[in-house]
Amino acid sequence: MNRKIRNLIEQLGEAIHETVAESDQIAGVVRNIRAEGFEVMLMLEATIGLNEAAKDPAEKSEIATTAESGPFTAQDVNFLRTLRIRITEEADNAEAAG
Repeated sequence: MNRKIRNLIEQLGEAIHETVAESDQIAGVVRNIRAEGFEVMLMLEATIGLNEAAKDPAEKSEIATTAESGPFTAQDVNFLRTLRIRITEEADNAEAAG
């Protein structure tokens, strides 16, 4: 991953942190919990995932077709591909072609 993308991801993390830290609603709920006699420790974990956008229109339509025919969205299919996991239909098509 290049430096520019890493910097943008860091900025996103900081923006999320600032949004939570400055939230009046969160501060109010924390005050209410403390008023009930409890200390509050709030830990949030953000997972940021990136998928490179498909540049080839044929690749986009293949993903959409695969996603539409099963329980997976196009984003699901992209994610699974990044993990080198093929869904059943893709595996069957690859075996038939090879």
